[in-house]
Amino acid sequence: MPDIPTLRRILSENKTLAVVGLSAKWHRPSFFAAKYMQDHGYRIIPVNPNYPEILGQTCYPDLASIPEPVDMVDIFQRAETTPDYTRQAIEIGAKAVWLQLGIISDEARQIAEKAEIDFVMDRCVKIEHARLFGGLNFIGVNTRVISSQRNKVIAN
Repeated sequence: MPDIPTLRRILSENKTLAVVGLSAKWHRPSFFAAKYMQDHGYRIIPVNPNYPEILGQTCYPDLASIPEPVDMVDIFQRAETTPDYTRQAIEIGAKAVWLQLGIISDEARQIAEKAEIDFVMDRCVKIEHARLFGGLNFIGVNTRVISSQRNKVIAN
């Protein structure tokens, strides 16, 4: 699993996220996480064949249909589907694949490692962003990870 500096780098460098399995239902975890990331400056590209639009963005039926570069593919799907999505992410040139909390696939991890792209599994992109970039508050989530490592600020 990536360490704190690696997670911070992944979230800092990858600003266009294709969210596979993004739901248009506001109470679903995928919607909540994508909305949070969108509110924090990330470009969200929904991937779900069941909707024409989510979060004000055109929804695509699959990764191959996205007409622009994607930095990271964030997957909200069953673990057994993630190897195929990881292959598709590699085909479209994504630099990272992120499997959400509770989604674990050693096969997907091996595919990503072989392609030499960043891979995270069993973590929530929203929780990690909030934890590492100061977004947790009194109703935040206890991730059981404490880090004294701060963001490095480079002043020009």
